[in-house]
Amino acid sequence: MVLFLAAFAVSLCLTLLIVRSAKMHSNFLMDHDVSGPQKFHARPVPRVGGVGIVAGLLVAVVLLHSTAPADAQIALLLMFCGVPAFAAGLIEDLTKRVSPRNRLIAVAVSALLAVWLLGAAIPRTDIPGLDWVVSTAIGAAVLTTFAVAGIANSVNIIDGFNGLASMCVVIMLAALAYVAFQVGDTLIAALALASIGAVLGFFIWNFPAGLIFLGDGGAYFLGFLVAELSILLLVRHPGVVSPLFPLLVCIYPVFETLFSIYRRRFLRAVPPSMPDGIHLHSLIYRRVMRWAVGSRSAKTLTRQNSMTSPYLWLLCMLSVAPAVLFWDNTLVLAVFLVLFGLSYVALYWRIVRFKAPRWMFFPAARLSELPAAEDDAPGRKS
Repeated sequence: MVLFLAAFAVSLCLTLLIVRSAKMHSNFLMDHDVSGPQKFHARPVPRVGGVGIVAGLLVAVVLLHSTAPADAQIALLLMFCGVPAFAAGLIEDLTKRVSPRNRLIAVAVSALLAVWLLGAAIPRTDIPGLDWVVSTAIGAAVLTTFAVAGIANSVNIIDGFNGLASMCVVIMLAALAYVAFQVGDTLIAALALASIGAVLGFFIWNFPAGLIFLGDGGAYFLGFLVAELSILLLVRHPGVVSPLFPLLVCIYPVFETLFSIYRRRFLRAVPPSMPDGIHLHSLIYRRVMRWAVGSRSAKTLTRQNSMTSPYLWLLCMLSVAPAVLFWDNTLVLAVFLVLFGLSYVALYWRIVRFKAPRWMFFPAARLSELPAAEDDAPGRKS
C-alpha cells in the first residue's frame, strides 16, 4: 500500500505541475493538431502524461529497495529496459518527428533488453505450433519481442479518449496483481499495484476534464509494462499460470489492433499503418455520443469525449473478469478468447451500420439533458 500511495502522490503532483506550466512551454508540450482523423479535442492540450507515471513508479521502486533490495533490483532493471520505449514515444510527443516504425523498433529494443537482463522470454503458449517456436532461445526471444511490441502498440491505438487507455491499463494491472497474490509473487503484485497508483495519479487530471494526454511516451511505456509483468508472471510460475491468461487480459487492445489491420489491409486496401477514424471507440463517439448531444460548445465536446470511454472500460472488463476467474485453465480461457472476438465483431458491425444497441444511447441521452456551459474545456485526441 505504501508503494501504491507513493506512486500515486508523485504522479498526481508532477502531472498537475505539467498541466499548470504547459502554457509557458506550449510549443513543446501541447498537441496543437485538432483536425486529424483521430483527433477529438477542442483545444491544445499537453501530451506528456507519461512523465508523471514513470516518475511515480521510479519513486515506488526506490522505496521498495528499503524493504526488499533483491526485488528492487529486478524492478529497477525492468524500468531500465523500458527506457527506449518511453524515450522514443516522449520524443515523438515533443517533436512529432519519430515515425511509427522507429517507435516500434524502440519498443522491440526494450523487449530484447528484458529478455537479456531479466530472462523475460515467453516460456510456453499452449498454442499448437508456437510452443515449438518458443522451445528455442532465439524463437522465444523473437516471439516475445513481437508480443511486447504488439501490446505496446495496441495500448497506443486505444489511447483515444479521456481516460480510455489509462483506465483499461489499470484494469489489466489489477488482474495481474490479483493472480500474482494468488501464486504468492509479492514482486509482481507490488509492481502492479505501484503502477496502478502511478496511472491513477495521471487519470485524475485526464478524466473527465482532459487536462493532459497520456501521449505516445506514456502509452508505449504502459503497454511495455503490462506485457513484461505478464511475461515475468509466466516465467516465475511455469506450469501454474496459463499463458492464455495475460492474452485474455489484454485481448481488447490486441484484438482492436488486429481487426484494424484486417480492416485497413483487406477491406479498404490501404496500408495498415495509415490512420483513420473508424476504430470502435471512434465509432461510439461519432455514432452514439455525438448523435445524442446536439450542442457544439467545447465543454459539451469534452463531455461527449469522456462519456465514450466507459463503454470501452466495460468491454475491457468483459474479458478481464473471466481471465481472473479462470487464470489457470487454458481451455476455458481459449473459449472466452473466441467469445470476445465474436462479440467485438458483432458490436462493431452493428455500430458501423447505424444499428447500435439501444442501451448504448441511454447514457448519451442523459448527457444531453445536462445544461450547456459557455466556458471551454479541452477535449481529447485518439
